[in-house]
Amino acid sequence: MTVKPDMHVAIATDEPGWHGERLQAAFAARGIHTSFVSLRQCRIDLERSPNGMVIPGFEHQLPDGVFVRQVPGGTLEEVVLRLDFLHALKALCIPVYNDGRTIERTVDKAMTSFLLWRAGVPTPLTWVVESQTEAQAIVRRQTADGGEVVIKPLFGSRGAGLRRLRSVDELPLGGECAGVYYLQRFVEPGPEGYRDWRVFVIAGRAVAAMQRQGRDWINNVALGATCEAAQPSGELAQLAESACRAVEADYGGVDIMRGRDGVTLVVEVNGIPAWRGLQSVCEFDLAQRLVDDFLLRHLDRAASRRVAPA
Repeated sequence: MTVKPDMHVAIATDEPGWHGERLQAAFAARGIHTSFVSLRQCRIDLERSPNGMVIPGFEHQLPDGVFVRQVPGGTLEEVVLRLDFLHALKALCIPVYNDGRTIERTVDKAMTSFLLWRAGVPTPLTWVVESQTEAQAIVRRQTADGGEVVIKPLFGSRGAGLRRLRSVDELPLGGECAGVYYLQRFVEPGPEGYRDWRVFVIAGRAVAAMQRQGRDWINNVALGATCEAAQPSGELAQLAESACRAVEADYGGVDIMRGRDGVTLVVEVNGIPAWRGLQSVCEFDLAQRLVDDFLLRHLDRAASRRVAPA
């Protein structure tokens, strides 16, 4: 890979923390300077900026690339604007990893589910509706035979806001779920109990995996799940790689479950995945692997494509 001596990369995050430190160290190991940038503080400025946008710390020259570690939540308008910055950077031939389109596809669970289904990737039965009457009918139908339904926030992570519904009486009112019902058939666990796999994919290849064993039905490290190394091969690798292709992700964390019936399903694709738990059972530095892929496949090619402002 070719590294310019003055190369400067922005790491988009409001909360650098452990992940930011690991990324900054990995870039530094390749001789690249980095700065943490909050998307909240970026702005479009068609009067004073020759590029049409202003990024704190990069007022005189745009970054050579942007590694997206966080897109802060907010109102619809705020989130759309923050994604606009990522789209604008890509239009200016600045490499963005993962880019705005991928993040839109993965932060929105409805679109993720649709794209997985469309690509033929096995995923739980899913319904997304605005009508409370339709949601009630779905839950009533799915629980009639003793089955269960999970309701999730359309936008959310770390297991927050998930609820199991065993009857239509447990369905929350529209205001409690922002007027949108994202419903998914509950995957009944096998004899091993509540567990799933997180498979980490970089550049289309599954490179690391772990099995998570939850304290209850939500297998999330942030909620106390334990981690054990797993092999990123076979069916797990094939499903995770197919899932990342479906959402066009440079890298991703893919959550996979195997139900009591033995069917293996992709439940979620994370376009800005955390990897602290996975790193604890992984023998190589995931941040370095991410940075090296970013440099090799994106920054090297960007210089030849970069278009100077008129």
